[in-house]
Amino acid sequence: MIEIPECITIAKQMNETIAGKAIKKVIANHSPHKFAFYFGEPDTYSKHLVGKRVDTITPLAGYVEVSLGTTIMLFGDGVNIRYFPNNDSLPPKHQLLVEFDDLSVMVCTVQMYGGMWVFTDGENDNPYYIAAKQAISPLSDKFDKIYFMKLLNSVSGTSSVKAFLATEQRIPGLGNGVLQDILFNARINPKSKIKTLSDVQIDNLFESVKYTLRSMAILGGRDTEKDFFGNFGGYATKLSNKTYKKPCPVCGREIIRQPYLGGSIYFCPTCQPV
Repeated sequence: MIEIPECITIAKQMNETIAGKAIKKVIANHSPHKFAFYFGEPDTYSKHLVGKRVDTITPLAGYVEVSLGTTIMLFGDGVNIRYFPNNDSLPPKHQLLVEFDDLSVMVCTVQMYGGMWVFTDGENDNPYYIAAKQAISPLSDKFDKIYFMKLLNSVSGTSSVKAFLATEQRIPGLGNGVLQDILFNARINPKSKIKTLSDVQIDNLFESVKYTLRSMAILGGRDTEKDFFGNFGGYATKLSNKTYKKPCPVCGREIIRQPYLGGSIYFCPTCQPV
């Protein structure tokens, strides 16, 4: 799933690979998917995109935004964006295919859900997209302790740490995936209530948000997610579906996985007590 580190990685790779290329052909909704979301009718995408040249690609929290003059192509969480240097060996099923003038191809597929929106700049008033454009990135210097405390003080003390970090778009692009290592590095349980956190734990949480996300981004995303070229990221997750059956990397105790707030949480009961 596309979260902050993957957005940064994919946008960088796209800028290095497709910026400056003109779009030759577009196929949208080739393989209909109930939870593949488009802006308007997908059969209009060809008219809006063919002949346009890619300008810049920008990571926006949990989105990747491609600018083509006044036209925007936006990809959201859940979309697998892959690049093929030529049009050989393309996946037979896809929800969006973009072929460029050098015959290289970008293919987007959706497994569970995902949005591939094409629109004129300023036309998309989706509140999540607007929030992502206006948000201060945790990797920015503007995301300082004062800003973090303002976010923390905006929620009820009875809210859990997971609810604070990964719901209500308080920090767009920080989702359930990156949350696990952030909390493990801070030694805080996902179910811990905000009001129970000590000043030291709050400091640790703030530092972990910035340090963990930066580490993930520097290393090209998590090893549970693929980049623009279909390669897994270089950041080795400590707590994820890929590692939870292994012992805790600190104390050796068995990692626990539980459903919580619409997704699975992973934690070490010794290192992250409630």
